[in-house]
Amino acid sequence: MAVSIISPMVLPPAPAFAEDMEASKGDLIKSLLPTVVNITTSKVEPLKAPPPVDASASTPAPPPPPPGGPTTVKNFVGSGFIIDPDGLIVTNYHVVEDAFKIIVTLSDGTRYLGKTLSASRLADIALVKIDAGRKLMVARWGDSDRVQVGDQVFAAGNPFGIGLSVSAGIVSGLNRDIQNSPYDDLIQTDATINHGNSGGPLFNMRGRVVGVNSAIISPTKGSAGLGFAIPSRSAEFVIKRLQTYGWVRPAWTGIKVQGITPDMAQALGMQQAEGSLISWVSPNGPAFKAGLLVGDVMLTFNGRKPSDERALLRDIAESDVGGTITFGILRQGQPRDIRVKTDEWPRNQWDALDAPLKTQRPKIAIPLDLSLTMAPLPAEDREKLDLTTFKEGVLVTDLPKDSDAAERGVQAGDVILRVQDKPVFSKADVLAGVGAAREEKRRYVLLLVWPKVRPVPGPRWYALQAGPDGD
Repeated sequence: MAVSIISPMVLPPAPAFAEDMEASKGDLIKSLLPTVVNITTSKVEPLKAPPPVDASASTPAPPPPPPGGPTTVKNFVGSGFIIDPDGLIVTNYHVVEDAFKIIVTLSDGTRYLGKTLSASRLADIALVKIDAGRKLMVARWGDSDRVQVGDQVFAAGNPFGIGLSVSAGIVSGLNRDIQNSPYDDLIQTDATINHGNSGGPLFNMRGRVVGVNSAIISPTKGSAGLGFAIPSRSAEFVIKRLQTYGWVRPAWTGIKVQGITPDMAQALGMQQAEGSLISWVSPNGPAFKAGLLVGDVMLTFNGRKPSDERALLRDIAESDVGGTITFGILRQGQPRDIRVKTDEWPRNQWDALDAPLKTQRPKIAIPLDLSLTMAPLPAEDREKLDLTTFKEGVLVTDLPKDSDAAERGVQAGDVILRVQDKPVFSKADVLAGVGAAREEKRRYVLLLVWPKVRPVPGPRWYALQAGPDGD
């Protein structure tokens, strides 16, 4: 960093300088927000088993539902950012894992149906495509290799689904291993990252993406100042491979290694704990053919020392398939170099590790009553709810907590006044209204509801799912 000496007489007042800095930071963030997206996914999950009954009760607790039993649809939120003007979006694998529907919301509020093109579980990276019918603003990659502890960064995303938000902080650690995969090399930041931020960008102060927000460590559901991002260098490598081959297609040598501890170094007669120890060599694999043996100590990769065994594995995986790499090893205390011609990682073995996404749309039966238990509205309840001026109304007496209606805000004690544009006076009227919406091939039906608890006066419209989603 260049250092300039400025005369005190020409130095601007401190308040003005601070205001200029805040203004420039605000302008930078404003310019980048159009590249960030909110992602909402729909996933099928098994219905939770009811809580166990007290041991003193006469009726035993029912067993948990068996596999293939009743399921429900749940919605989840995440984040992403645009890397191609034609609508290519980067997010985390775990954001879109098992999702049968993906809705992408841009910063201007427009919503589009997204489709997962390819993904890697081990890298926790996925590519989602939308068709916006126009060119979109894209985020630019930065160089994560130049990131240092103490650098200012800010995270953008959709925490807890409340909408596009930004939080600032510093890089508080590098090369973190949270044991998500054998290749962990995460950037740690105290910029606030919460559930829903997953897949969003970690920007440096030049407005470049240096990481993909991926995980938090916290004793609660909120941020504890321990957020982790996938370095841009790793993300770019995975994304290019996914775009080119549809999978990561890593280079393979057929070895398994582990880091050398001080105790292991002493047992090996080494002066210090360094390098990685080979614990297994795949028969007839590239390393076996080159002469590498179990018990060899890997010290260097192409002439340089990897920082640890995870860095060595990353170096191997990111090598050119079919190229030659040189390992500097220690065998029985004697150094030597061994050249290995890499191969493509056997696809079936990699897929078993990397767990390809399930993309098949499930068949979900949506009951005609929308999982609502309904009853006529008693006169005394009509008076309590201040509904005496209304003649219509059907009381919701119960509904599953995991139902679509409950997740959208409907509660027991609410009163349904209309289905679509027709007043309802009985459960049969509600069923008829939902049935009519289905006959018209509508995926959603409108219910005008008089809430039992009204933060603001008057009824409220809800759009509940009435039929299966389209493609």
